[in-house]
Amino acid sequence: MSTDVEDFIQQNRALADQVEKFRGYCETEKQWQARREFILRNVNDFQIEDVDQLLSLSMVWANNVFMGCRYNTQLLDKVKEMAEGIEVVDAPVFKTRDEIMKKQQGR
Repeated sequence: MSTDVEDFIQQNRALADQVEKFRGYCETEKQWQARREFILRNVNDFQIEDVDQLLSLSMVWANNVFMGCRYNTQLLDKVKEMAEGIEVVDAPVFKTRDEIMKKQQGR
């Protein structure tokens, strides 16, 4: 977790504690730490009544990074911009079916 997020947590302990309730039951610690950072970095850009939208965007980002889920380009561009500066160590690398087939045909 980056230093600025750690500082934010220290200065906003109540909010950070509230964010903990958004952790998914099946999220690994690594996935949760990254998604939590996404939420904390962007929480001030959303009104309290729009928190569901922030949580949805955080799931789109996490699903793309950790599971390789694909979404429309406009949505992916938005969440990637929101996640700028978040470093995920050892993130999985995914290939499309077309990329795999092209490699197979090149042999």
